Amino acid sequence: MSSFARGLFIGAAGCAALAASLAVVSPISFEGSTAHAKGRSELWHEYGDGRPSPAIPNGFSPLPSLAPLVKTLKPAVVSVSTASVVRSRRRGGPDPFEEFFRRFMGEQGQRDGAGPAPAPRGQGERIMPRSMGSGFILHESGLVLTNNHVIDGADQIEVKLADGREFKAQVVGSDPKTDVALLRLENAKDLPAVMLGDSDAAEVGDWVVAIGNPFGLSHSVSMGIVSAKERFIGAGPYDDFIQTDAAINPGNSGGPLFNSRGEVIGINTAIVAQGQGIGFAVPINLVKALVPQLEGKGHVSRGWLGVATQDLTAELAKGLSLGKQHGALVADVVPGSPAEAAGVRPGDVIVSVDGRTIETYAQLSRTVAFLSPGTRIALGVMREGKQQRLDVTISERTDDEMAARPRSKSPAGEADPLLGLTVGEVTAETARSLGIARGGGVVVTDVQPGSAAARAGVAANDVLLEVNRRPVRSLPEYRDAVRSIGSGEMILLRIQRGDSAIYLAVRPG
Repeated sequence: MSSFARGLFIGAAGCAALAASLAVVSPISFEGSTAHAKGRSELWHEYGDGRPSPAIPNGFSPLPSLAPLVKTLKPAVVSVSTASVVRSRRRGGPDPFEEFFRRFMGEQGQRDGAGPAPAPRGQGERIMPRSMGSGFILHESGLVLTNNHVIDGADQIEVKLADGREFKAQVVGSDPKTDVALLRLENAKDLPAVMLGDSDAAEVGDWVVAIGNPFGLSHSVSMGIVSAKERFIGAGPYDDFIQTDAAINPGNSGGPLFNSRGEVIGINTAIVAQGQGIGFAVPINLVKALVPQLEGKGHVSRGWLGVATQDLTAELAKGLSLGKQHGALVADVVPGSPAEAAGVRPGDVIVSVDGRTIETYAQLSRTVAFLSPGTRIALGVMREGKQQRLDVTISERTDDEMAARPRSKSPAGEADPLLGLTVGEVTAETARSLGIARGGGVVVTDVQPGSAAARAGVAANDVLLEVNRRPVRSLPEYRDAVRSIGSGEMILLRIQRGDSAIYLAVRPG
């Protein structure tokens, strides 16, 4: 028996045991006890006349109840359930899993809020419950926001309101990269809708309330604070999460995160499975930028600059002779891109967009992505210690992915004891085997364990393009560049790895 089935059996046994215990307890009586029964006032004390409790010190004000706020917010929060069409594996005869799902998903599952039983569809097909999540009514006409992962791949979507009404829903648009989806409820009107807040104005320490459908327990409420902002958790290319300690569990996905004014400041999206009290919400200001496009054309068009960037570490800042450690370091510029047309170069550090300070490469990526194609912006760029302004016209980003190119073993090369590298020439054959578009450079064939290069992250098959801003197109140029390195000097390497270039700072010794 599977662990899932065992869990269901245990749950059923627990329910049966509880029912039995209640059946035994309720008729119990003690002979002669009625004559000596004590009244309520003799067994416990209550303050039913409005007098203050002596347990509360003078001058102490207890926290106000959230009940009035929750009563106002609940009607606009919905439960989202999805189902998929599943084809039977066997022709003729009963589905071997039909009885299992009928018993546990249909009977036990309905009691536990796990969703409806599988429903017959056509010969050889069956509608199977797929997932449950949360959402909230954005507009009284029936627009609902939720997470993309809640509805992705679903054949049927149903939305249930707090008052018990149920609606079929259709996907208006979705954006997997930010995990946001917009639904429209069929035959809906005059629905209670939320008010959107300003997620940028939310501060760490602000009170927040999460309402959702965790584990099928609809309209569960939890509260906490904003624990952090601008969290990058690797969920997508435009991560910018609000972190909260309000209880968020499976099923809360897509539900709203409210501030103390009752305004939505985020969409609850992710949790840390290994920990408790760590949940993440997509900021509502980011969602506001998406909704008009989702409603209008069903997908999101993003701005594109055409640079590969990385964060500016203290070591890289020192190697670039920069006093401040902020900005996005340009490691590569795409040929024919808006960045190339504007004069952006590898080694530039982008520190602002239209006067807004850029601290990290992720911030630059988000800022550019949410600009409309055709927008003209001013980039603040640090180049050789001086700040410059470059005007760029943003174009539209496409999501065509380049196929991964197989890598062959690198050719043998010569050892460099200073960096701990073995390097070789990049021949035409090597370039083809490594998937390198450009010619020239020096390929790393081996990295000595524990060496300065190994500590910096240099790996075999990396192609060295620059050493301390000096181009390296051959082994002689590499030798000259290495010989010019001063004793104890920070070494700035520009390397190509796969289809992109990055900078690495190497500290000798």
